[in-house]
Amino acid sequence: MPVLLERGANGPIVLGSQREIAASQFARRSINIALINNMPDSALENTERQFAELVAAASGDRLVCLRVYSLPDVPRSSSARRYIDETYSSVDSLWRSRPDGLIVTGTEPRAPELADEPYWSGLTQIVDWAQYTTVSTIWSCLAAHAAVLHTDGIRRRPLAEKRSGIFKFSNISGHPLAAGIPHRFAVPHSRLNDLDQDELAANGYTILSVSEQAGVDTFVKKTRSTFVFFQGHLEYETGTLFREYRRDVTRFLKGERERYPAIPDGYFPRAVENRLLAFREHALVGRTENLLADFPLVKEDLPNTWRIAAIRIYRNWLTTILAGKQWRPYPMSSNQARKSAHSAASNWFSQLNATGGSRLPRLGFSTIAPSVVNRASKPGSTK
Repeated sequence: MPVLLERGANGPIVLGSQREIAASQFARRSINIALINNMPDSALENTERQFAELVAAASGDRLVCLRVYSLPDVPRSSSARRYIDETYSSVDSLWRSRPDGLIVTGTEPRAPELADEPYWSGLTQIVDWAQYTTVSTIWSCLAAHAAVLHTDGIRRRPLAEKRSGIFKFSNISGHPLAAGIPHRFAVPHSRLNDLDQDELAANGYTILSVSEQAGVDTFVKKTRSTFVFFQGHLEYETGTLFREYRRDVTRFLKGERERYPAIPDGYFPRAVENRLLAFREHALVGRTENLLADFPLVKEDLPNTWRIAAIRIYRNWLTTILAGKQWRPYPMSSNQARKSAHSAASNWFSQLNATGGSRLPRLGFSTIAPSVVNRASKPGSTK
């Protein structure tokens, strides 16, 4: 079935056919998904397309209406800001909506501490609002790190070197999200930080997949909404890691980073790795941006070993959303949801100030304004 991708004043883009749209509407199997795309300018449109195409491939006989947003405090160039203004919906309108599902991307980290990022306040409001508004929310990479920090005080840990490549993970859970997934499956990863498996488990998170080499990939926590966390990038296209690697090499040649980047693990065929290693030797001897003209073109040599698992996991996610819609709690108003988020954040920072900023107190999903949940479940509450 198709995806209707809303494009602001330009109208929707249809990924699929009009005939399929009519059939799915009559079948009452439509799902409304909001995508908050916070990726940097260079990856903004690619990320939007990757998620839209993955959701379309996973949609089955369901119509998915996808509306895209971006946090306004993510640093942007004027051209990227103009693109967002013309084609994305405003975050202000998100507060007034009630999507069935939500996907929140990460972005390239700029500050050592997440709480020092310019978009931290807006992102934490999304975390609290999503708990009361969605059936399920996906938190991707940095967004996953931010969500667990905000809700349970779990800090990410910097890695000695960027974890980039295709890693094999073990499916260790009987969770519905993992249904039909092989015991071992591949996932692309591209990150500078990690989360500790034992700390996640101790705080009530269910681990779905793990790797001895790359740690935790997928984990979930169920309260009012089901939060799904990915440290990896199932949405990546075949050539995404190659583009990121070339970007990092370019930064080295321009003097924007000190160390030459490591080749992504398990991604390139041996012959391609040899060509890249030969280029690396030239770059280390004569560091100049002019060498980029000789950078190996290898996209055509790359296999995609994760797409089937990615489609299955996202299909399972959409299935759980569709099943959960019929049991969805009575909606609270957008003002109630935001007041709940603001109240929780205020209490959180009060605790932080009381400790002199020496540690991050745990907020916890279950502690966020439970009285609001009770009021929202009574007849007469407004959307």
